[in-house]
Amino acid sequence: MLILFDNGTPAPLRYALKGHVVVEAIERGWDRLVNGELIEAAEAAGFDLLLTTDKNIRYQQNLTGRKIAFLVLGNQQWPILRRYIERVAAAVNAATPGSYTEVDIPFR
Repeated sequence: MLILFDNGTPAPLRYALKGHVVVEAIERGWDRLVNGELIEAAEAAGFDLLLTTDKNIRYQQNLTGRKIAFLVLGNQQWPILRRYIERVAAAVNAATPGSYTEVDIPFR
């Protein structure tokens, strides 16, 4: 699966997603794109999943009919997130085109 990390997604998470190709938005020069533009660019480039920390994306964007899957992390703090890598990896592996999933991660 070709995965795009949004700006807030912790980079070390990429190493836990074995078997997937991970690209950070900044690597493509997309770090200044707003959500709607980022989603359009990601779909046009053939990304399968957008991994983001923006919990409001589903309220700010029309996600209906999208080809790209969305996975929202409930917490972007790496020291906490790293304890829930299995949960994130399972959600990534379960993602299907157009799906929207939030991974609940406590703040402690």
